[in-house]
Amino acid sequence: MHLTTNALVLREVNYKESDKILTVLTQQEGKLTVSARGCRRKGSAIAAASQLLVWSEMTLYEYRGRWALREAATQRRFDGVRSDLDRLALASYFAEVTELLAEEGQPEPELLSLTLNCLHALDQMDLPLGQVKTAFEWRAMALAGYEPRTEGCAVCGRARPERPCLQLSQGVVRCEGCGGTAGAMPLTDSALTALRHMVAGSPKRLFAVRTDPVSLERLCAASEAYLLTQMERGFRTLDFYQSLRRAGLGPARRPQGGEAHDATV
Repeated sequence: MHLTTNALVLREVNYKESDKILTVLTQQEGKLTVSARGCRRKGSAIAAASQLLVWSEMTLYEYRGRWALREAATQRRFDGVRSDLDRLALASYFAEVTELLAEEGQPEPELLSLTLNCLHALDQMDLPLGQVKTAFEWRAMALAGYEPRTEGCAVCGRARPERPCLQLSQGVVRCEGCGGTAGAMPLTDSALTALRHMVAGSPKRLFAVRTDPVSLERLCAASEAYLLTQMERGFRTLDFYQSLRRAGLGPARRPQGGEAHDATV
């Protein structure tokens, strides 16, 4: 059996002397485990497509009960991401979250589109990294069925909560005065408006929302804490990204230039 499909590499693991085991998210079949035999040999025709975060057209075939990569034509490498360590770390975090949320063999068109568009934003759009990160986290949680209730205070019912905050474990927004502070992340009115847009707005305008620096900082802190709380686990790629931020190794390392691309999805 053969399958030709576009796919994004979410994880790569070296195997034997010259092979890799890839986890890819495909358009037709969802998440698949793929053997890339010989991809680490010099001159391999599938070497480029067998790298993390590469979007390619792949021709797969079944080999001993597992998909194997026969041919591949690279579509996007997201070179602007690869040239900056912060962006690469953040993109790797997106890939790790996507791999966790996607089910094997189950088509995930919205999750795939979200991941590709966030990679495009990191690659080509002049946006704060925190804005791309929080948009990915909120939208990914919504697609996975963990969308927080944001229509009003879950306690008193106010449509515009007073000094809004997000209750992490329950996934609800409430007024600051409608409950204790344990497990609650403070927002602002602007942050709440942005949150509503990110979880329920048009995916084509995911990055259109603008907010002030304080509101963005609170929104970023809340989205990360909410994702970690709901998933009940950490992410090594997130730890690495945060370690870069703490070390102050910032965007100055990104070289100029690079080919411009349109959004993939």
